[in-house]
Amino acid sequence: MANSPQAKKRARQNERRYAVNKARRSRIRTYLRKVEEAIASGDKDAAATALREAQPELMRGVTKGVVHKNTAARKMSRLSARVKALGS
Repeated sequence: MANSPQAKKRARQNERRYAVNKARRSRIRTYLRKVEEAIASGDKDAAATALREAQPELMRGVTKGVVHKNTAARKMSRLSARVKALGS
């Protein structure tokens, strides 16, 4: 248990930051799931649109420190390759 005032404040800050980061992660996953569902349905236009909507959300997660830059790049690369493969 936090005893000093500084440790108590830190515990409060951590709780708030945890809640914000959890919401951000959830939002990112929702956008990525929309892309996955569009790919699964086989609709290339919908998948491309969903991918364009997901990209800024994923990159915002990078700038906010929720997702690592390389992780975001890897996810975007793999999803875009799968969307591109739908056409052929």
